[in-house]
Amino acid sequence: MRELPFLKPVARLEDLHLLDPVIGHLKPLLLKVMKPRGLEDLLHGVPAGHPVHPVLVQIPIGTWASAALLDALPGTARTSRLLVGTGILAAAPAILTGWADWARSGTRSQRVGLVHAASNEIGWIVYVLSYADRRWGSEPRGRLLGWAAFTLIGVGGYLGGHLAYRQAVGANHAQAVLERFPAGWHSIGPLADLPEERPVRREVEGESLFVLRRGGRVDVLSDVSTHLGEPLTGGVLTDPGAGAATIETAGGSVFEVETGEVVHGPATAPAIVLESRVEGELVEVRLPRP
Repeated sequence: MRELPFLKPVARLEDLHLLDPVIGHLKPLLLKVMKPRGLEDLLHGVPAGHPVHPVLVQIPIGTWASAALLDALPGTARTSRLLVGTGILAAAPAILTGWADWARSGTRSQRVGLVHAASNEIGWIVYVLSYADRRWGSEPRGRLLGWAAFTLIGVGGYLGGHLAYRQAVGANHAQAVLERFPAGWHSIGPLADLPEERPVRREVEGESLFVLRRGGRVDVLSDVSTHLGEPLTGGVLTDPGAGAATIETAGGSVFEVETGEVVHGPATAPAIVLESRVEGELVEVRLPRP
């Protein structure tokens, strides 16, 4: 079954260069506001192990969907007003986390995300007007505004689905490595060929690896960042001689080299760490055992 023709313009938003000047001004402002990094990590969902924005949007969407249904029934004015007000308040953390994820996503995703945010936040404003009418103005007009707002939220939700499932924003971009990497031990070359305390890229059957030698110790990670799939070997290494050495990717994620753990987001999933051993003169690697 083919995609519905009227949905095709959504994909074209990815190439809407007209939005780039807005992105260029808004992104650095948001990154400045989100300092220190601990606040940004919280907004990305690093402590939770995956993005929290998709979770937080469930509350306002659920309350507003319920209000839209009750607005079609008699005698539900008070309950509908309560649901609309609850959604307005619950949307605040969802908006904050959404902007945090947007600021660290790729340009094509930011173009779609800007329209996604505009639709949702205009919908939020219309819900505020709807609540005001329900409480102090005209109940029928409040209901009409509520349905209009829910339509805007629905458009924003569809664009959110495009971001999450078509563009994989917030997804673990390294997960497929675990499925593709061949089983067993594989050589990545002699230990003597690895420079001291400087990461290099090696391959096993087409799978790129980040390799860091520190004396007789060799740390090996998948070279695919879990955030946007950017290579770890293109990042910035800190404290290479220490056990807590970290690598910061071009996308801003910071991983601990030894464990792969996320030190700072936007990544929420740890980097893939491979087991390594030295057999004679050769360094061998394999996927970690379950």
